[in-house]
Amino acid sequence: MSRSRALQYYVLTRLLLAPLMMWTIVTIVFLLLRATPGDPIDAVIGNRAPDSVKEAFRERLGLNKPLPLQYLSYLGDLLRLDLGSSITDQGRDVWEVIQQYFPATVEVAVCSMIVALTVGVGIGILSASRPGTAFDVGGRLFGIITYALPVFWAGMVLQLIFSVQLRWFPIGGRFPPSEVAPVGPTGLYLVDSLLSGNLAQFFTTLYYLTLPSLTLGILLSGIFERIVRVNLKQTLQADYVEAARARGIQEGKILISHALKNALIPVITIMGLTFASLLGGAVLTEVTFSWPGLANRLYEAIELRDYPTVQGIMVFFGTIVVVASIAIDIINALIDPRIRY
Repeated sequence: MSRSRALQYYVLTRLLLAPLMMWTIVTIVFLLLRATPGDPIDAVIGNRAPDSVKEAFRERLGLNKPLPLQYLSYLGDLLRLDLGSSITDQGRDVWEVIQQYFPATVEVAVCSMIVALTVGVGIGILSASRPGTAFDVGGRLFGIITYALPVFWAGMVLQLIFSVQLRWFPIGGRFPPSEVAPVGPTGLYLVDSLLSGNLAQFFTTLYYLTLPSLTLGILLSGIFERIVRVNLKQTLQADYVEAARARGIQEGKILISHALKNALIPVITIMGLTFASLLGGAVLTEVTFSWPGLANRLYEAIELRDYPTVQGIMVFFGTIVVVASIAIDIINALIDPRIRY
């Protein structure tokens, strides 16, 4: 089989598997919501409401139907790209809820990823290029500790240190409630403030972004540090690297031009999936820092048993992860022909 045919077959296979993955996600979310204790009707109108009122509300939401009929009705709505209406948010369309809260999640995800890549790749290179030294041991400890620390615990500790004790950063929120937030077409405060030319809003937004982005970014950086360190150490022992050393090429040039390029190939996969999961919502980070993102809204919807909102947000997050996974597989197949077979 030729390389181009093999690549086409690989891409087609991944595309055909995407609907199956989405159906699995949709089904699991639907069943888990119905299996968890608690009645969404009681969460909305209270458990002291008359039974007749509860039954009428349940009928309006379609929750009085048998579970298989609810499932089929839900799948039919999804095929029409209808995510339903929120039970608790004044009956707003779930798509409107996503449009309102998702930009905040994108903003903290992008900033966290920048921090994670900068710190993780930097420490990984430093550790791999100096094997057996204190830098190597320190890099390994950094990777293990940051990977193992719970996000919510680290977030609260940093809040106590930098927000409560030192008062360097705000303890939570996205923008001061006493000031006018940036308004623009994207919903991203950093972008909208730049588009409007308001640098004061830009730096205020960056100020509020700093602590949650550093918290999540540093904890994620351990993943990249470990991958870069392991792959770079293996690459530095390869024959073509030894041949480059024998030709008298400087060690720094060998590291950057020869070894690092190949060592970073696995990072592409992890980077894409990590970023997709970040967009899928760093729930604990957003809840800890009272960040008004979509993951925080998902947490509130779960507490209130808001079935349509939870299902809609989870389907949206699942779509992001599936699309990112397919895109990463295709990119890796283009970079490394061995993946196609």
